[in-house]
Amino acid sequence: MKLSRIPQQVIPLTIIFALAIVALVAARQMLVPESFGKYGHYRADAVEEVASHDISYAGIQVCNDCHDDIVEVKQESYHRGLSCEVCHGPANNHAEAPDEYTPGAPRGRGYCPLCHGYNPSRPVGFPQILPKMHNPGKACMTCHNPHAPTLPHAPEECSACHREIASTKMVSHHTTVDCRTCHTVPKDHWSDPRAVHAEKPTDRSTCGQCHATGADSPKIIPRIDIETHGGRYLCWDCHYPHHPEATL
Repeated sequence: MKLSRIPQQVIPLTIIFALAIVALVAARQMLVPESFGKYGHYRADAVEEVASHDISYAGIQVCNDCHDDIVEVKQESYHRGLSCEVCHGPANNHAEAPDEYTPGAPRGRGYCPLCHGYNPSRPVGFPQILPKMHNPGKACMTCHNPHAPTLPHAPEECSACHREIASTKMVSHHTTVDCRTCHTVPKDHWSDPRAVHAEKPTDRSTCGQCHATGADSPKIIPRIDIETHGGRYLCWDCHYPHHPEATL
């Protein structure tokens, strides 16, 4: 093929492509460490560099070897899967010389809320608090043993675990309605909420206790014909029970 028949744009593109290849090869020679690829797709010298760092963490097994009394308590609690150094910090120095180094122990109110401060993304039933409202001024350890942090008594309010629902309900017309008016709450739910669940209504009769025509409730409460209102739909298909203004 004659050079004159080659499209004009091909020649500069070929030159640019060739220069890019040359630059890539040169960069690889200049910038890629010599040990790269020795053991795999990474810099082999990094292994020795990491190994040369001072050891900071002892590991949970080392803690368990000396503190078996605490281990026995912790293994029966909700904190059984939590490593000691999550709360106490690096403890290798303590493990090597226990008389010279003592690991820290958080005793104020700032540490526990990292896990137990209210966060709506956490699972339902996970203990959550509003630090400014929950026993203000008192250290968490006043009531809770960190190694066995089960509540000293079952929570007296549903909001202890269901904070998001409680906050929503607080600004609705249902703010004065006790949760147990609509939910059947087994006794064991208060002490083991993950295993024993509260029961939810399954038909219109629960809402009808207050809202059906002829219900024995204050006259200010909206009334409906519970048999015909909404057709075949259940009440909560149109009304969110914790903030029950009509949504459709």
